[in-house]
Amino acid sequence: MTDPRHTTALSRTPLYSLAIALNARMTEFSGWEMPVHYSGITHEHHAVRSTAGMFDISHMGKFRLVGKTVLEQLQTLVPSDLSRLQPGEAQYTVLLNDQAGIIDDLIFYYQGTDSDGSQRWMAIANAATIEKDKAWMLSHLDLTEMTFEDYSADQALIAVPGPGAVAKLQTLVKEDLSGIKAFGHLEGTVLGQPGFLARTGYTGEDGFEVMVSPEVGIELWKALLALGVVPCGLGCRDTLRLEAAMALYGQDINDTTTPLEAGLGWLVHLDSKGDFIGRSILASQKQNGVQRRLVGLQMQGRNIARHDYPVIANGTVAGVVTSGTQSPTMGQPIALAYVPTEFSKLGQPLEVEIRGKLHPAIVVKRPFYRRPQTSSF
Repeated sequence: MTDPRHTTALSRTPLYSLAIALNARMTEFSGWEMPVHYSGITHEHHAVRSTAGMFDISHMGKFRLVGKTVLEQLQTLVPSDLSRLQPGEAQYTVLLNDQAGIIDDLIFYYQGTDSDGSQRWMAIANAATIEKDKAWMLSHLDLTEMTFEDYSADQALIAVPGPGAVAKLQTLVKEDLSGIKAFGHLEGTVLGQPGFLARTGYTGEDGFEVMVSPEVGIELWKALLALGVVPCGLGCRDTLRLEAAMALYGQDINDTTTPLEAGLGWLVHLDSKGDFIGRSILASQKQNGVQRRLVGLQMQGRNIARHDYPVIANGTVAGVVTSGTQSPTMGQPIALAYVPTEFSKLGQPLEVEIRGKLHPAIVVKRPFYRRPQTSSF
């Protein structure tokens, strides 16, 4: 049930009534009333890992950028070299502040360049940071050279992950999805109407995220439901992304953590691009090393390490857990935590303080889960 203590009205996605009709348990999330689960977190989690699930992610931020200098300007805001992208490709990256702290993690999609030289880009951002991202970008972009449109409220967005997701979605899409590679995208035809489809996700499984009008989004949800795709809520979205060691903004990464500390060094392309906000900090960290790292922890028992629990090394508090859960896939407790670099090596024994008692943990390789590589995707 929604927390009755909330006195301000929560926002609702275009698919809200469908969740209510399916008796979803609802909760507040970043100012939105969203489903925690429909049939149960564990059932939904296993559905995504074994067949196909679907999530209403219409609450996420959606920006459109058009102009002849979009690439040039975006290059100054992120550590990743966006010039590598070809039309139909995307880049997961981060917006950085002056101290190389992460303002948000988001995906930029390069859609192509028109005959007049105007580049078409899209960005998908976290729901909780829409206004922050927008304000930061607008304060650093020259809008005399481009247009920036926030159309977050104008489109429905549905994620459809799982081993059987693409086959089911294909029956509702005109274009052939089999040739779209990871982080590829296209403007296609969904239920006979225009749609945007991207082979991106937040669960560790293959699948697509589909953006359509609210009206088409409702029909797409119903059509997927009829095909046996399992409706999923925020509960299993969290367990799935944690098994895949995907960061949650506000917990695992924030504006005081740098991508090098967070294990996102693969997003930092110091050698192939020019200046960008936070570059000097990252260059220094690259040369001298970081003082702390985000690591994967596997608890050596049944106790679950939760957000903000202290991590103990050599009898003293050395770090903190950022995310933790009982892994439905592996049947054991897993967590992410920041620890001093000297305690970040694989196999390092640590302890987590849980309700006043110390419980053993060990640093393990991330991600905790990798999907079987059975497709050519």
